This record gives sequence, structure tokens and C-alpha cells, in this order.
Amino acid sequence: MVETTHPGNIGAVARAMKTMGLSRLHLVRPKFLANSESVARASGADDLLEAARVHEELVDALRGCRLVIGASARLRSLEWPRLEPADCAQRLLEEARSGQVALVLGRESSGLSNDELARCHFLAHIPTNPAFSSLNVAAAAQIFAYEILRNWRKAMEGPQEENGRDPAPAETMEGFYAHLAQTMVDTGFSDPDQSRKLIRRLRRLFNRARPDLVELNILRGILSAAQGKKNRERFCRTGPSESEPSTDTGGDASGQS
Repeated sequence: MVETTHPGNIGAVARAMKTMGLSRLHLVRPKFLANSESVARASGADDLLEAARVHEELVDALRGCRLVIGASARLRSLEWPRLEPADCAQRLLEEARSGQVALVLGRESSGLSNDELARCHFLAHIPTNPAFSSLNVAAAAQIFAYEILRNWRKAMEGPQEENGRDPAPAETMEGFYAHLAQTMVDTGFSDPDQSRKLIRRLRRLFNRARPDLVELNILRGILSAAQGKKNRERFCRTGPSESEPSTDTGGDASGQS
């Protein structure tokens, strides 16, 4: 949860999570920490409140996550890959077999910022009445938590599939995005003061591709080369390699000079 204003909502979300078997709650810059109101709204989920971790930055809360989905009531001008709650739950559960995942809930008043959404692979949206689309953050959390439990129970009834691919975690992707942005400046491709929307588009591209660590190292190597940090002369051969036959024709056919 990002910058939660009302402590009661933190307690209500903890209650929603515990009723559906979820236990890991992370808070990013909450206005208030757990207090009597949040404990009252938790209705017995006090242990989740006590174990909740508090972070100053969203990127710290996402450390180690292979899949990040941001929940938002607002659809954005820059189209983002969108999921409804059931599909969101299914993707989270599939990826959780191989590593950590996160569902990010935004502020009560304005949800997630564009920059925060740019750290997410998908946008999860709960369809509501167009004439009255206001949905409390705790109510939204209950819907997502229910879908996660429902899909988990459904998955337990069927055969399990292996997911052998290991996408790069969130903090590694952040290092790549910083490298990409700097390379764009160093090569004169973009103006750093006018490229925020471009960077969001590139984040969307690579979040959709979800490269693994090997692929990310290749991409960063290309960026380093574009920055001039790699010497092209390392590819130049000054003589024949050991695996290639000599082209010296100074002797006779028998090899004797």
C-alpha cells in the first residue's frame, strides 16, 4: 500500500488479507502507522499489522519481486496492459510458484502515480458502475484477495505446471532503466528534461517482455557499448587464431623452406 492516509484502511486491508490466507503486508510512506483505529478495523488480524514492513520508497518494497501488478481505478492516457481481478489473481499465483510477487494498492484519493505504475508489469482494474466508480481501498483489497484464494483453490484441484523461466527482479530492472535513461542522454538520443513519457513507454515495452538476467546483461552490455565503454578493437585479430590454418605460402608444398 502506497501513502495510505487513513489508518483504519490499513487495518481493514489486513483483515481482508487474513480472511483469504494472505499475510505479507508492506506499507510505503503511510501517513499513520498502526494505531487503535487500525487495530480495531483489523478485527483480529493484529499479527499482520505487527509484521507489516514500512518503506520509504516503492522500489524497496518491490525488491526481489519477479511480477508486479498495480491496482488502479483510473485508466491512463498511455494504455497499459490491463487485467481484471480474476486474471490478476491467476497471474500472481502462477508466478508465485517461482518467486516473489506483489500487488500494489495506491492512495485513497488519487491511486498510483504514473511513475509508480511504470514500475508495474500490469494494471489491475475492477470494473464498476460508470456513474459511481468510487471504491474504498480496503474493499478493493478484499476483491483481489478473494480472487487469489478462489484461483488458488481451483489450481490445487488441477495438475501443476512448471515455470522454468526466471525474469529479472524489480531492483535489477530499475538498474537497467537507469542505465537506459543515462545512455539515451549520453548518446544524444533524448533530452532528460523532456523524456519522461518516452521512458514510461520503454518501461512498458520491457515490462511486457520481462527479460531474464542473462537477457538483461546482454542489453546492458549493448548500452555500455553505445556509451563507448567497450573497445571495439578487442574484436580485431592481429594474427591467425589457433583454430584457423596459416595462410603463409613462403615454403614449398612439403612445408620445407
